[in-house]
Amino acid sequence: MAGVDEAGRGPLAGPVVAGCVVLPADCAYHRFRDSKKLSPAARADLFAELHENGAALGFAVVSAEEIDQVNILRASLLAMARAVAHLAAETGRHPDYLLVDGTFTTPVNLPQKALVKGESKSASIAAASIIAKVVRDRLMAEYHAQFPAYNFLQNKGYPTVDHRQAIARFGPCAIHRRTFKGVREFLVSGAPVPRQQGLW
Repeated sequence: MAGVDEAGRGPLAGPVVAGCVVLPADCAYHRFRDSKKLSPAARADLFAELHENGAALGFAVVSAEEIDQVNILRASLLAMARAVAHLAAETGRHPDYLLVDGTFTTPVNLPQKALVKGESKSASIAAASIIAKVVRDRLMAEYHAQFPAYNFLQNKGYPTVDHRQAIARFGPCAIHRRTFKGVREFLVSGAPVPRQQGLW
């Protein structure tokens, strides 16, 4: 049984990232909790532990450009499906069953169950949330080096006051989600503006 979760559904910039984890039978399940409730240091420690304790791991990244093409819901589910495929490709292990955080199942031909607030109900979903969050945070740190004006190191692309002010001052950069409110208003005048009314 694999847990699947994503990170980065709400930001105005950067990719959405999904993790897929099959925990080993003899691990300390209680250690894995919702990544949002852990400090960055605790997430990093558990991320390392997952790479050392025999867990089967997969992750996938869906870019801002692809999010704009298919919308954030489809992009999140697509990232999850790709994370399942990545786990199988990297480990040779194919999950028999998926536990998916949220209200929607993934576009994967496997038995699965969606669990609202799954990170608090399933250790494998919590572990997947840690993989997704750490991978995404590291990617945003790399983007910070490319686009320092937006302070992605601190806001990770979320719509903080500081990030919104940077968009208003400098306009969107290459990794901003052009369909999102808070970004599309600042596209160059005359350019086609795609519409997406909300996260879903």
